[in-house]
Amino acid sequence: MTEKRIVIAGTGSGVGKTTLTIGIMSALRKRGLTVQGFKCGPDYIDPSYHTAVTNRVSRNLDSWMLSKEIVLDIFTHGSQGADISIMEGVMGFFDGKNPKTNEGSTAEISMITESPVLLVVNCASMARSAAAIVKGFQLFADGPNIVGVIANKVGSEGHFNLVKTAIEQECQIPVIGYLKRELDIEIPERHLGLIPSIERGELDPFFDKLGELVLETVDIEQLLTLSQAGPLNKNETVSLFENKNEKSIKIAVAKDAAFNFYYPENLEILESYGVEIVYFSPLADEPIPSDIDGLYIGGGFPEEFASELSQNQLVKASIKKAIEQGLPTLAECGGFMYLTESIETTQKARYEMVGIISGEVKMQSKRAALGYREISGRNGNILIGEHQKARGHEFHYSTFHTDEANIQYAYETKGMRGTKLEGYLKHNLVAGYTHFHFASCPDMVENWIKYCKGMKTYG
Repeated sequence: MTEKRIVIAGTGSGVGKTTLTIGIMSALRKRGLTVQGFKCGPDYIDPSYHTAVTNRVSRNLDSWMLSKEIVLDIFTHGSQGADISIMEGVMGFFDGKNPKTNEGSTAEISMITESPVLLVVNCASMARSAAAIVKGFQLFADGPNIVGVIANKVGSEGHFNLVKTAIEQECQIPVIGYLKRELDIEIPERHLGLIPSIERGELDPFFDKLGELVLETVDIEQLLTLSQAGPLNKNETVSLFENKNEKSIKIAVAKDAAFNFYYPENLEILESYGVEIVYFSPLADEPIPSDIDGLYIGGGFPEEFASELSQNQLVKASIKKAIEQGLPTLAECGGFMYLTESIETTQKARYEMVGIISGEVKMQSKRAALGYREISGRNGNILIGEHQKARGHEFHYSTFHTDEANIQYAYETKGMRGTKLEGYLKHNLVAGYTHFHFASCPDMVENWIKYCKGMKTYG
């Protein structure tokens, strides 16, 4: 029995992977198929496009943050009930954590999931040379299974036919379609503030048009044939998503246009360990529920909504009081920013935030940090101990400033530029810029639940 799954990979960043992925998803939906999206790597923005187009929550497949077994678990779990799974690559096909290996690359994900690969090639200003590029990707490594090519940014149908002839002759794989370079259909520049507009449906006409364009110039029948793959060997170990416990505690999760960067698996793993999740909206000035045992404020972009958030006194007061009383809390990136005394925008406007963390956040136009992080806890961290390790990702345009003399750091992070102390501990609060992936360290969840239960008896 075959399944349908395919990786949309690129020769490099900027070749049009996301445009084509969204277009293909939209085209398949127009054909009446149920489509499941995945994104290689830790990105939050591209999966939000996939989710909007497919009406199914897109998921990240990250072979650096997570083990091969967990990647397969996430893939199998996410693909249930779908007719076809589409995996969008990250950067160039072989680009990952290490220039010497395939670690963390799209190529590695394609091998772990035993998936056929469609290579997207920017064919602007070349014809036969496109075949040399494809040939290089075919010969570079033995594991990946490149089964076809899509030509992007071609000048005309005649130009496409030149490229197609060359690649098919030299590489013995089909070129199944193209998009023209003069199409006035570029994805809006991807920035964090774009996600609310995606969720409001403002980009739906754009997605629809992309689907129509793909149906015109990409052979969808051939894509479906190429996507056929054998069944994956199911993992013998228990899935992270199987319910392990009866519901025993409640954790409030901030979720709205300002706070929505959560790996779906993080929330599902909490639920599988017996957590009932209760959502609330700081933007709507909803105070946290009174009967909760823990609090999770994820990432997002509070700076985009700083004025509204600063005015919402009810929710700010409820969060501050709960953390002061010892509520076990995790705040990541945007959540960390929200808990400081203030956020200063790039226009130098200052807005008061919750104020539980001594210090302020300043936005800047230049990126402050980007990259994978290996995390170990510091003394006093209730979620991750000094001898435990988790993995995550850091990406932000702000910096944290404090006059506090003896700041208690939450954890130590190791990235490409070395090791640094990061985050902030206070009461039972763990806050910082790093986004954790709970599947890299399920002990975090167990520790959190233990403290939540302890507070139950305490409070």
